[in-house]
Amino acid sequence: MKNNRLYIILLLFLSGFYSLSAQDLLKLIEQEQKDTVLYTLATFKATRIAIGQSVETRKKGVLEWQFMSRFWNIPDRRTQSFIADKVSARIGLVYGVSDRLSFGLGGTTWDGIFDGFLKYRLIWQRTDKKGAPFSITLFQNASYRSDSYPNITATDNFRNRLSFTSQLLIARKFTPNFSLQLTPTYIHRGSLLFPEDRQNLFALGLGARYKVNNHLAVVSEYHYLTNPIRAVDTFDAFAIGVNWEASDVILQFYLTNARNIEVGNFSTQTFNNFNFNDGNLHFGFNFTYVLHLKKKR
Repeated sequence: MKNNRLYIILLLFLSGFYSLSAQDLLKLIEQEQKDTVLYTLATFKATRIAIGQSVETRKKGVLEWQFMSRFWNIPDRRTQSFIADKVSARIGLVYGVSDRLSFGLGGTTWDGIFDGFLKYRLIWQRTDKKGAPFSITLFQNASYRSDSYPNITATDNFRNRLSFTSQLLIARKFTPNFSLQLTPTYIHRGSLLFPEDRQNLFALGLGARYKVNNHLAVVSEYHYLTNPIRAVDTFDAFAIGVNWEASDVILQFYLTNARNIEVGNFSTQTFNNFNFNDGNLHFGFNFTYVLHLKKKR
């Protein structure tokens, strides 16, 4: 009888100890979950929406290789090429210094522009309903025009071949399928086509992405130039296309009226309107390959 009582007391003691331990463990798990920050991922997937920069930065130790191209025809040209009269291509690299900071550089064939830039994710949208409901990335680039302007009014020296572009990339992923970005832009142009040109210009970009399925997304961009240059007529840059996203490879196909690829140049020097008239519509293709120099975490 005494042994039975002893067993019952021991069983009650162990049950109470187990209950307290389980409660402490649950509290510990809940506390860790509260401290875990849940950031929104793949707002735009690629570091470019189509023609312009997106809010995305590359993770630490990730190297992104980019190949971008534009194809277009020249109106009333007697000897047109089989595919296109003119082709512009850009080869670039983007490296993730940290999860928030990326560094990039590249060069374009058609306008002879070499550029380098920094992107820093200042604010990161969170999915846990805490913190900021949107992301903000700072973008700063410097570009050098290796080809001189074909006129005698522009002073041709190293300083005047430099231009600088500053952007505030503000984006929100509203649903798992839809993202929107607003891009205030400031451009300082070192060289001027004509003396009456503006040296400091401002633009406002709007970009969107709609994810159709796990691999396909529709994208579009519009860049409004608030104070265009005066010497020649310019138009706002526009693009619409599709992205094919597969693991570490991203393919982007789009139609645009912008021939230049570097952001400061297509924002200020788009000389064709977006329509189906001969010479106004250009086909663009971007190929992006992501290389993980460090093991995925």
